[in-house]
Amino acid sequence: MAQAFEAVTQDITVRVQVFYLAEQSAPESGDYKWAYQVTIINAGHGTVQLLRRSWHITDARGQVQHVHGEGVIGQQPVLRPGERYEYTSGTPLGTSSGFMTGQYHMQTLPGGDAFDIDIPAFSLDSPFQNTSLH
Repeated sequence: MAQAFEAVTQDITVRVQVFYLAEQSAPESGDYKWAYQVTIINAGHGTVQLLRRSWHITDARGQVQHVHGEGVIGQQPVLRPGERYEYTSGTPLGTSSGFMTGQYHMQTLPGGDAFDIDIPAFSLDSPFQNTSLH
């Protein structure tokens, strides 16, 4: 089972599990791919909607890619108290390791305040990463 990374902001939990996709990667060409499964749980008392996402993806060279967009996988899910939403997505890197972190931009419903929740930082680890310490 993959390691889970978790963050809680304003009674909303974001849990991420990461999987290295060996069958879709080509290490000899510097092409590494991962899938990540995200679970968002609303443990609060109000209804919320995920409007946008902001990701910061850092490779092993320290190069950062910023990704911003509407919703997640084409959806802007609404979560009532006690509900959860799950989705799976993925990312490529040109290095054998890296990490991701970010925020979901939310709004309370109906028509309430906008707020951000944290996506936990999580590592992108492949069997090809250099693990020697200096």
